[in-house]
Order: sequence, then structure tokens, then C-alpha cells
Amino acid sequence: MSIVARIEDTLDVIRPALRQDGGDVELLGFDDGVVQLRLVGACSACPISTITVKQGIERRIKSVIPEVREVQAI
Repeated sequence: MSIVARIEDTLDVIRPALRQDGGDVELLGFDDGVVQLRLVGACSACPISTITVKQGIERRIKSVIPEVREVQAI
């Protein structure tokens, strides 16, 4: 399975929690160990979206996919 497919699978585990709050996440790309995401819906304007990305999404993705060095919200 490709790294991008593994990232999508991991995001599918995270999405229900985001959707409960009226948001979601889109995978924009993966290059050189960096995952680029876009938070959408309520998550895009949330004041703690940076914490959601770094402490939630990034931590989860890195624990499952060691090839990921960083997650960035674009």
C-alpha cells in the first residue's frame, strides 16, 4: 500500500471526530516526508485548528506512518 493510501486510511479514522464538530480534512499532497492538509467546514475557522493539526492529526499520522516527518495545514 502506498504512503498516500496509508495517510488517507489514517485520516478516515480521524474524520468522524472532525465531522462531529461540523468539519473535515482534505489531503492535498505528500512530498519528502511532509503531508499537506486543508481543514474545511467548521474546522477551517476554529481558533484551535493549529492544535488539532499538530497535536491530533500529526501525532496520529506519525505514529502509524514513520515516513511522515511533518503535517502542514495549508
